Amino acid sequence: MARGLRARERTAEPRYRPIRDYAAIGDCHGAALVSRDGSIDWCTLRRFDADPVFCRILDAERGGFWSIRPQGEYRVARSYLEGTNILRTVFSSAEGAVALTDFMPVGRRLDAGTHDYVSLTAPHWLVRRIEGLRGALELVVRYRPSRAFARHPTELALEDGVIHGEGAPSLFTDLEFTLEGDAASAALTLHAGSFRDLVLAGSTVPGHPPTERVSEFFRITRAFWEEWIAYCRYEGPYRDAVRRSALALKLMTYAPSGALVAALTTSLPEELGGERNWDYRFCWLRDACFTLYGLSVLGYGGEARRFHDYVARAVRQTLPRIQTMYGIEREHELTERTLEHLDGHAGSRPVRIGNGAYAQRQIDVYGQTLDLALLYRCLGGRLDQQYRRLLATFAEFVAAHWQEPDQGLWEMRGPPRHHVHGKLMSWVAMDRARQLFDDDRDWAALAARIRDEILGRAIDRERRHLAQAFDGGIDAAVLLAPMLGFPAGPETLEETIDSVEHALARGDFLRRYEGPDGLVGEEGAFLICSFWLVDAKLAVGRADEARALLARLLRCANDVGLYPEEIDPQSGAFLGNFPQAFTHLALIGSAVNLRLYERRGAQAVLGSYADRARRAVEAIFGWRGLWAALKHSRRVARLRSSPASKLAWP
Repeated sequence: MARGLRARERTAEPRYRPIRDYAAIGDCHGAALVSRDGSIDWCTLRRFDADPVFCRILDAERGGFWSIRPQGEYRVARSYLEGTNILRTVFSSAEGAVALTDFMPVGRRLDAGTHDYVSLTAPHWLVRRIEGLRGALELVVRYRPSRAFARHPTELALEDGVIHGEGAPSLFTDLEFTLEGDAASAALTLHAGSFRDLVLAGSTVPGHPPTERVSEFFRITRAFWEEWIAYCRYEGPYRDAVRRSALALKLMTYAPSGALVAALTTSLPEELGGERNWDYRFCWLRDACFTLYGLSVLGYGGEARRFHDYVARAVRQTLPRIQTMYGIEREHELTERTLEHLDGHAGSRPVRIGNGAYAQRQIDVYGQTLDLALLYRCLGGRLDQQYRRLLATFAEFVAAHWQEPDQGLWEMRGPPRHHVHGKLMSWVAMDRARQLFDDDRDWAALAARIRDEILGRAIDRERRHLAQAFDGGIDAAVLLAPMLGFPAGPETLEETIDSVEHALARGDFLRRYEGPDGLVGEEGAFLICSFWLVDAKLAVGRADEARALLARLLRCANDVGLYPEEIDPQSGAFLGNFPQAFTHLALIGSAVNLRLYERRGAQAVLGSYADRARRAVEAIFGWRGLWAALKHSRRVARLRSSPASKLAWP
């Protein structure tokens, strides 16, 4: 039965739909958010960071949308087709039932090799198929595209079954639409056994109407997603949630460069009505090890190599500085602007595009880059001489600047401080340099010096826990210490876990930190912090607590298995940009870490990402080891012998 059987009756469209109500579809280039009641309120074609075709999620009055819904009262059930990012929504009433299938066509290039699922092509279409299942149901279709983030209306014209508009893609349909300025509407009655196709096309081939290729592209797209997920070799706890997270991450990967966007949206609020609204359609370097670790241990070597190549190329462009984030094509200027004409989601202003944090100084990204290189080498990747020299430059930068304050990983907009997470990552930089380089520098001695500085200045004198900064405070980021391999000692780790929970926990959820951060208002609980708490508890042997917490966190997903950035601990409402890659990466990491713990105990989850990656493959395949891995590869190879997932497109 479809997931999301929570039945609803609808009589009128709400002004703003809850973030929880959205599902994501995409083609590894652009993406769209589809609400439970059949409205697409956000969509970008060609690029995740493009101006949206629809943006009603940011302004109920001005923002564009494309809705398909029954007249009168109806019930809703929806799910992704198994092993895909194709969404199927079933509307039903006493009179009849219809299925709405939403997808963005994508497939492998014709020249892609047998195991190549990163060389992709897409026509940049958004396809909606309506099928009659039972009886007869009256539907209404409403279409209003956005232009320049809804700054200007789009005058529509209808010609030979195609709706055109300046600055908008073309909508192909055989429905009888009525046009009124920048909006179009149509009504139809769909009977059992009949169907209608509608295609919003960002590109076309002359003489081949997109509506005539829907069935073909549906088969290719379904084959692509099903074949791709078959590579997932994870068979441990919570397999279904891990696979759905993997599919979400693949959807959020920009195929042309291999970048993983932090989220598909901009400016969804961390507090309803507040100002904490940021653009997340970029690639953060601190996600790098989470990404490479999560992809590689699940079996996605191609994606892991592409992502590492993206990071290596991006950091070369800004030498000697490393930015916290880069654009999806490795852009390094991400100037932040506010869009004053938009109301913001549920009145949450300002709406921002670009992200000013790209220019902040955050020393942790240097350690992240060195940690990533060690992990990549552990997984069999080759570090050429030029890249090794680049990495040595980064290590030397940390050696020269680790004693200086910075903005911290949470990108606070207040004055710089001596953030402990930044010091931990400085230690990581020196420790990984020790393992990566065979040169005259005594990286181990400098790592020891930073370690002693942390242990001497970062541990609260009374509670004996790791603080947020040398001048105090509580921060969930210090929960990462055992997962970085930092030798804090079991007593300090236990006290840190207890202090973070006591100060920051709201039920199962953790706020990121306490205290001023240079911004007005509050925010919800940051979901990744709760997954970090799971990992930290595994590291100190509190496995029963970790298992129970992980099980409860998995129940926080929406009806199609997606997670936001933050959650309101009291209401359970989703907050922040959506879906959030960081949260899905953390879910995968915690599931794999639990598997490691069950196989080898607490010591197995300690150390670097490289250490855990070496253990993870064996933990996934158990005592069968390489033989099972080989058998898995052969099974997948047989599946790949068909060209079903290749898409011919100019």
